Amino acid sequence: MAMLAQSAGPFALGTFSAPDGEPFPGLLVEDRVLDLRSALDWAPSDLRAVVERWEETLPLLHALADDDALGWRPLEGLRVHAPIEPRQIFQSGANYRQHVIDLEIAHRSPDDPRTVEEAREEIAAVMDRRAAEDLPYVFIGLPSAITGPYDDVVLPAWAEKPDWELELAAVIAKPAYQVTVEEALEYVAGYTIANDLTDRATVFRRDMKAIGTDWLRCKNAPGFTPLGPWLVPAESIADTGDLRVTLKLNGDTMQDESTKDMLFGVARLVSYASQTAQLLPSDLVLTGSPAGNGIHWGRLLRDGDVMEGSITGLGVQRTRCVAEGTT
Repeated sequence: MAMLAQSAGPFALGTFSAPDGEPFPGLLVEDRVLDLRSALDWAPSDLRAVVERWEETLPLLHALADDDALGWRPLEGLRVHAPIEPRQIFQSGANYRQHVIDLEIAHRSPDDPRTVEEAREEIAAVMDRRAAEDLPYVFIGLPSAITGPYDDVVLPAWAEKPDWELELAAVIAKPAYQVTVEEALEYVAGYTIANDLTDRATVFRRDMKAIGTDWLRCKNAPGFTPLGPWLVPAESIADTGDLRVTLKLNGDTMQDESTKDMLFGVARLVSYASQTAQLLPSDLVLTGSPAGNGIHWGRLLRDGDVMEGSITGLGVQRTRCVAEGTT
């Protein structure tokens, strides 16, 4: 199902397919799509190929967006896939101040002698110290977890506490290794929406507490990262530090926070990840999720739930949860 664009700037990019057709990289202007395989001389097979030549292609995309004589087709009737297939996914944890405080309160021990107010104050102080010491928390996700922005999300039978985490995702344009904060945004092609689902019951290893978190188990089931709908060029997003991140569950608003609450912005996260690993074209850097997750509300995902996620200028994704074995 293709929904209206609702994206910032003169155009966005996506991956589309006609019924029974092969997915193709497309240029989206309002409610019409141009197949970039025929519109660009070098016939890119997918959006990753476009991003790999981002600096030379961006001016061409602007020219194409203004040409009404080309072979545009209506968005309606096209299937919208995840906009891009990354090689690597870098995920940021504990990056929204209020979100971390809420999670710590939700997970605190029953015999914790502190009042809720005392616990909040202490956790807030820890967050402020992390920001002052400039230490983001970044880990790795699997591309196989990605699914489309309107596809069903299968909840595995083993996932006892599946939760939502809507996030701003940066898409890398060119190889980045040990780049500075000041130059990091030069390596970003654009932005999209990711819902980084997490099974809260398997975040921490019960059998080996000293090892800590188990990100493979809790975050990487097939389809646990709905992505898109669009890749919006970075030049169309004026300030990634002031975007509204909103998730609705069955029509009720659960997350509604500004990216102002992030401890570390996009540039800092890209730079930090690049100090250890080489970021590659099409890679995603997820920037963390704000307060309002299911564990906070005491309401986790279940069969039949519909999540609607939006971020200012990046469109809207809509996914339905389906219990494993009922598809």
